[in-house]
Amino acid sequence: MPDAHPTDPVADAFETHRERLRGVAYRVLGSHADAEDVVQEAWLRLSRQDSDTIDNLGGWLTTVVGRISLDVLRSGRTRPELLFGDEAAEVTVTLDDAPAPEDLVALGDSVGLALLTVLDSLRPDERLAFVLHDVFAVPHGEVGTILGKSADATKMLTSRARRKVRTAQQPASTGRQHREVVQAFLAAAGEGRFEQLLEVLHPEVKFTVHTPNGRFVTLGATEVASRARVAGAAARGHAATINGRPGVIAWNEDGTPLSLLVFTVADGRITEITAMVDPTELALMDLPAPV
Repeated sequence: MPDAHPTDPVADAFETHRERLRGVAYRVLGSHADAEDVVQEAWLRLSRQDSDTIDNLGGWLTTVVGRISLDVLRSGRTRPELLFGDEAAEVTVTLDDAPAPEDLVALGDSVGLALLTVLDSLRPDERLAFVLHDVFAVPHGEVGTILGKSADATKMLTSRARRKVRTAQQPASTGRQHREVVQAFLAAAGEGRFEQLLEVLHPEVKFTVHTPNGRFVTLGATEVASRARVAGAAARGHAATINGRPGVIAWNEDGTPLSLLVFTVADGRITEITAMVDPTELALMDLPAPV
């Protein structure tokens, strides 16, 4: 955040663009921490610039943030955001029947968390062009200035990125199918139906539980199925979408979070289950209140 007096007109002007700049950087980099670093660097560059020489502050800042983000992407310095188990991890939980969190709306809700995975498949210049033009409506000419390309070349780049995104995006029905697989697992786990559990678990499924005493990992469908009653009991909560994946959140009677389960599904079977039951870690997460 700019360390300036509240009456500083340059700082005030920068603050009016902060959320949009965070949105640009986050959608390009896929990391809140990296996005904050990029925006802070943009402020430092602005503070060293003669503001009287800037005709369009919003455009100037977008160009600076775009260039810094592109440099970060090309250098491979982005910090992966783990689901659990890392103090830098960022977990976004949305109850399946609730509206998207306000911070996601502020960051450009037209591109959800699931699409960030798709964007990872794009080259750095494709990703930047797609985010700036298709999400934030930056003209191709301005995007081309950042990339060092002509407007026509940038338009072709954006078109190619758009085709890749459309090809890679999962249809809405896939999300429903994944949720159905998870519900089948939870029902079988709660009732102790071993054979039904094996039907929805991948033979090499991985089950990781984060507890106050450490992290415990179980591998293989048979072993996971034998321990699945624990997951079934812990998951008697509310369906949620957690970092774009199907999951379940449960609360204690006093409203504090009890557990958070996240599932990875591929080809109709669960390939990974991650459970957080450590009260201390759960308390540090920005989780929704009981419904």
